[in-house]
Amino acid sequence: MIHLGIDTSNYKTSLAAVDEDRHILSNISEYLDVPKGERGLRQSDAFFKHSNKLPFLTEKLLKTIDGGDVSSVGVSYAPRRVEGSYMPCFLAGVNLGKVISELLGVPCYEFSHQEGHAAAIIDTTEDAGDDPVILMHLSGGTTEFLKCTPSKAGYNTEIVGGSLDISFGQLIDRFGVAIGLPFPAGPEMDKIAETCEAKTDSDVLGIIRVKDGYFNLSGPETRLMGFASSSKEKDLRAVIFEIMDKISDILIESSDYLCEKYGTEKVYMAGGVASSITIRKLLKIKQKRGSYRILFGDPALSGDNAVGTAILAGKAFNHK
Repeated sequence: MIHLGIDTSNYKTSLAAVDEDRHILSNISEYLDVPKGERGLRQSDAFFKHSNKLPFLTEKLLKTIDGGDVSSVGVSYAPRRVEGSYMPCFLAGVNLGKVISELLGVPCYEFSHQEGHAAAIIDTTEDAGDDPVILMHLSGGTTEFLKCTPSKAGYNTEIVGGSLDISFGQLIDRFGVAIGLPFPAGPEMDKIAETCEAKTDSDVLGIIRVKDGYFNLSGPETRLMGFASSSKEKDLRAVIFEIMDKISDILIESSDYLCEKYGTEKVYMAGGVASSITIRKLLKIKQKRGSYRILFGDPALSGDNAVGTAILAGKAFNHK
């Protein structure tokens, strides 16, 4: 049996296939083109670009599997599974999922983009068992800390911390674009930060206070934008490292608090920001020993992908 996954987030088109044992058979994705200097896409443009990419990527996917073995399809229909969570770009993937479902006579299941992130990391890294875990969803537009409890076909989530305004991804991308990097800026900034071997004396962002797992980033963003407009190239490397360092401090402080509050022993990091090599290294250095474990998963599965959605489709199919 093969289970297909489709995810059309705002900036990446993704298709995947897994077998009944959750082995990844195919994981195909492409970023949408964002004009230089822009910090994103309008939803109408994102929908159009996804719709144009999907036929080509579907053809590539079907060359890697036997279509006759497909048992189910899973699609991301919204950012989160809550009332009012909606982005038109996901409709491109939903439409394709329904077409495949009808053509092959197999069920099509709908999940949130966030549930896909959870499954892509938790189900391919270390099974969470039946106990709640902390999932830190760190994507381009979301910084949410979730108490995540496994269910028969997925995960039940409750927001227990995170940013009260902009996300880590937005902080990184907006500064990156302001200093001339392409969008999304995270990968390039990560490469630059890696060249710093130790903590620098840079203090552009100032103090970021965390209370009960929540914090604000709009103030640090304002200071970063001011720096970007008057910076010297030689100062950029230290400030980029400072951003990654401050993010890791927030993640550790919040993990300490949330794991103690909820009695959990595992913290999973998901989303594009969680793929940062620099942030991963800093977290491993700063983590408290013996109290809980931070689990990252494959960097390729941290960013937007359809693997988690395919895994969830398999779970739903087995519990129908």
